Amino acid sequence: MAVFVFLIALAGGFAIRHWSRHRARANLLASALTPPQRAIIAEQVPLARKLPPELHATFEGKINAFLNQIEFTGCNGLEVTEEMRLSIAAQACLLVVNTDTWYDHLSTILIYPGAFKSRQTRHEGYVVTERETVRTGESWSRGPVVLSWAHSQQGALNDHDGHNVVLHEFAHQIDDLSGHTDGVPNLAADQSFAKWRHSFVTAYEQHVQHVEAGRKTVFDPYGAEGQEEFFAVAVEAFFETPQEVKRLEPAVYAELALLFRLDPATWD
Repeated sequence: MAVFVFLIALAGGFAIRHWSRHRARANLLASALTPPQRAIIAEQVPLARKLPPELHATFEGKINAFLNQIEFTGCNGLEVTEEMRLSIAAQACLLVVNTDTWYDHLSTILIYPGAFKSRQTRHEGYVVTERETVRTGESWSRGPVVLSWAHSQQGALNDHDGHNVVLHEFAHQIDDLSGHTDGVPNLAADQSFAKWRHSFVTAYEQHVQHVEAGRKTVFDPYGAEGQEEFFAVAVEAFFETPQEVKRLEPAVYAELALLFRLDPATWD
C-alpha cells in the first residue's frame, strides 16, 4: 500500500512538473517583446521587418521561448550582448515562425568574435583523416550551434545576397530533427516525400554540374558539397532571394514554401 501511494505521488509530481513547464512555455509564446527589443531586431535583422503583420505576435512569442531555452556562451573572450542574443534568436525563429517545428534538442549556442578553427575527422574505410578548417558556423546534431558573430551580424544586415550563416546552421538543426542531417527534414503533412526528393535531387545534381562548370548559380556553390549542404543554402536563398529562387528553381521554392508555411516572394 505504501509503495502504491508513493508511486501515485511520484506520478502526480511528474504530471505537475510537466503541466508547469507546458504552462510556462505557453505564457512565453503568448508574450510580446519590449519596445527596445523590437527596435534592436528591426535594426539588426531587416528581413524580420518584411514578415507579414499577422505573424508578428507569433514571431515575438517564439523569440521569447527561444531566449528562455537557449544559453548563449561567448568564446575567445567575447562578451555576449542583448543585441547578439536578439539578432540570432530572431533569425532562427524566422524558420519556425509559422509551423510547429521547434529546436527541441538545442540548449547552447557558442559565439566567437569572428571565424574560428574547427577540427574535422573523416572516415574512409580503414583510413581516418583529420583536418583543421576555418569556419563561420557549425551545427552539431542535437546541438550546439557555433557561430561567428561578425559573420552572423553581417549576414543578417545584408538580407538580399542569399548568404546568411544563422539561417544556414539552423536549417541543419531542422534537418537533423528527422534523425539524420541528409537534406530531407521532417516534411509537412501535405508534402510528398517522392515529390520532395525528385525536386531536390534534380536541383542538386544540376547545381553540382553548374558549380563544376564554373557557372553562376542561384544557390551558394557550397551547396555542391552534399545534399545536406544544398538544403541549407537553398533555405538561405529562399528567405533572402525568394523571387529569384521562385523564378529559376520553382520546384524547390514550392517545396520550401510548403515546409515553412511561408511565401517570402510576396513579402514587401
